[in-house]
Amino acid sequence: MILLTFNIANIEAAAKNGAHITDEVRLKITAENTKAILRILDIHDTKASFFVEISLAEKLQNLIKAISSQGHEIAFYNKSSSLEEIENAKKNIQDLLEKQIRGIRQKDVKISQESLKLLEFNYVSNIDNANILFPFKRLKRDTEITEEDGLSIVPESISPYSQLPYNDFVFQILPMKYYQNMVLETLQNEEFVLIYLNIWQFTDFNKHRFDIPFYRSLFSGKKMEDKLEAFLSFINEREMATSRMKDYIF
Repeated sequence: MILLTFNIANIEAAAKNGAHITDEVRLKITAENTKAILRILDIHDTKASFFVEISLAEKLQNLIKAISSQGHEIAFYNKSSSLEEIENAKKNIQDLLEKQIRGIRQKDVKISQESLKLLEFNYVSNIDNANILFPFKRLKRDTEITEEDGLSIVPESISPYSQLPYNDFVFQILPMKYYQNMVLETLQNEEFVLIYLNIWQFTDFNKHRFDIPFYRSLFSGKKMEDKLEAFLSFINEREMATSRMKDYIF
């Protein structure tokens, strides 16, 4: 099973040459990138899970409704929000969608599992702050879903052969043929592959002059769209199963 997920968060990089890029522009870029991904997913009839950064949830209500109406899962991505902020966002988006928000993803700041359970989350999908220089290091990590404090804990996926994680940068930088083989090899040994991408990776950095490292702008924007297209075509040609996180776990 392939679990395809996207983190919806604004790009935090500064502008080049001291130019000013407003929060409104950053939000618009995030929305436009997400809509481009939705079009690609619709073409390939693939459902995914979208983890919306909690501070953006109120500002992106129309986009969140569009994502949900196309059959994708809405979950939360906690970067630095308090427990109260998470609770308020969860209530508001559940009222908006008339659906329960089951999942939450955390990275640098992690709310306790006990507190998340009290907020009626069902699963946690934490991700590591990968060392970009260099992410191609051999990793050892449990890749099975476990249950703790009444929550399903979904780990990041790792290729059992190359030991590469299925994080955002690995998808962006690896040649597609190598990545496809990595997925095939992993599914021979594991029940699922969890893939996560960041919405900001689909930004056109020639148009939007953010000051980001060269290796992060490489193969971004339209090239990321093309790569996602190629990957979804590969999945469909191989008739490989995909699922939203909440459906696979429950």
